[in-house]
Amino acid sequence: MAITDWPADERPREKLLKQGASVLSDAELLAIFLRTGVPGKTAVDLARDLLTEFGSLRCILKADLTSFCKGEGLGPAKFTQLQAVLEMSRRNLQEKMIKGDILSSPDDTRRFLEAALRDYEHEVFAALFLDNRHQIICFKELFTGTIDGASVYPREVVKLALQLNAAAVIFAHNHPSGISAPSESDKNITRRLKDALSMVEVRVLDHFIVGDDGGYSFAEHGLL
Repeated sequence: MAITDWPADERPREKLLKQGASVLSDAELLAIFLRTGVPGKTAVDLARDLLTEFGSLRCILKADLTSFCKGEGLGPAKFTQLQAVLEMSRRNLQEKMIKGDILSSPDDTRRFLEAALRDYEHEVFAALFLDNRHQIICFKELFTGTIDGASVYPREVVKLALQLNAAAVIFAHNHPSGISAPSESDKNITRRLKDALSMVEVRVLDHFIVGDDGGYSFAEHGLL
């Protein structure tokens, strides 16, 4: 049976318009993105098969072009559409943060950092540099490492903070393993960065580790 033959309140598009996107399942959201099915399968059927094939919605979202196009009903056009949607989401989060005091929107900050760093297959160490009103000056990816870690150089961070005339900074890095609990080296480099920046009167407000389990905030755990 085609989706158009379903009761109106069960069709993904109509359901979204009436109740909002948050009530839709992963398969229903993906079906709206796909728009059409393939012979013998509705868009929802196809979406369910793709979720089973890839393992999760996130795995579909972070797939590279080659892996993505192996999915039934997927191709370069769908891949480019998806990448455009993901980038719009990142820019929307960044724009929301730039418009106000970053400390008044910790959830937006967390979502932005997750969107920016979560899907790297290697560690990336980044920072949000802030002015004295805690508004964003810029977001920078500073150091890139292997799957096990990144080499972080406090001197370079201090130099950049001074160049940007930053008053505060929020650090972030990802754990490709998906487990966001900090290692001893994470704790050590955070202390070194905090000590180095304090010499030039730049405050470290947080160090956020991005993982698959909701992330880890040094500030929330009293480690700053």
